[in-house]
Amino acid sequence: MNLSTTYLGLNLRSPLVVSANPLSESVDNIKRMEDAGASAVVLYSLFEEQLRLERDTLFHYLENATESYAEALTYFPEPSEYRVGPEGYLEHIRKAKAAVNIPIIASLNGTSIGGWTTFARNIEQAGADALELNIYSIPTDLNVTAAEVEQTYLNILTAVKSSVGIPVAVKLGPFFSNFANMAKRLADAGADGLVLFNRFYQPDIDLEALEMVSNVLLSTPQALRLPLTWIGLLYGKVDVSFAATSGVHTAEDVLKLLMVGADVTMLASALLRNGIGYLATVEQNLVGWMTAHDYESVAQMKGSMSQANSANPSAFERAQYMRAVTNYPAEVR
Repeated sequence: MNLSTTYLGLNLRSPLVVSANPLSESVDNIKRMEDAGASAVVLYSLFEEQLRLERDTLFHYLENATESYAEALTYFPEPSEYRVGPEGYLEHIRKAKAAVNIPIIASLNGTSIGGWTTFARNIEQAGADALELNIYSIPTDLNVTAAEVEQTYLNILTAVKSSVGIPVAVKLGPFFSNFANMAKRLADAGADGLVLFNRFYQPDIDLEALEMVSNVLLSTPQALRLPLTWIGLLYGKVDVSFAATSGVHTAEDVLKLLMVGADVTMLASALLRNGIGYLATVEQNLVGWMTAHDYESVAQMKGSMSQANSANPSAFERAQYMRAVTNYPAEVR
């Protein structure tokens, strides 16, 4: 059975990729992921705020009390002359690359243009095979327009692409007026891949403490429908690699996403629930289904159920929504 696929120009042994999550903070875990069948690993995210905090802290200590000594004003260089940043993240990339034979994809998470985007060059120099640019922005300024929000995404991508030579994928949410147009513009701006979709985390309320609290709810299989729909719509129309994430829990989920056009499927919640070894179960079940249904390769099925190749292309559009609503079982109406 040929499970091989190509993602961001990387030749992978299978479409099973581990998405960014806390398990990748350990090199031993990354080795276990490779042993269990992961074809690549996306490391946990390094946040714009972490880079900015480290830079600001350094600046504070460099300037602290310098006014007391005139010569000190010229002794210390400006912070921009320092190559600062979480060295631990770069070292983690180096150690992971030395420990495994599968691609290591770094992850930068940010919302604005700034010095953090140039840190991508450090990531490339540390040995990362690719970079996942996780743009997680929740616009709350009433005066910021949709066009301005979209341009910020494009500006961030352009800044990062100008800094590195490795492939760059953009991980983003679905909340755009016309997501298809945004996908095309990102591809035109140089994105090598799109990771669909980032999950939108919302706060909760602790009724006893009467305060807002943050927590993470692991994804459920129902979350699969959103990337399935959009990858199915964009396949063959936007020239990028597609990674499906959120809601990928079983081999059946992987199969569906491959059929609509995903190059890889990314798992995190399933591994946090079931352990890293669960990857091997997913691969075994994937091979079992393909064997039973006479598929010889992933390439044979990829995109076969996308809108471009579907016998029922309206299934991706409004007509199917109307059928689904109007044909709801009579006994529950």
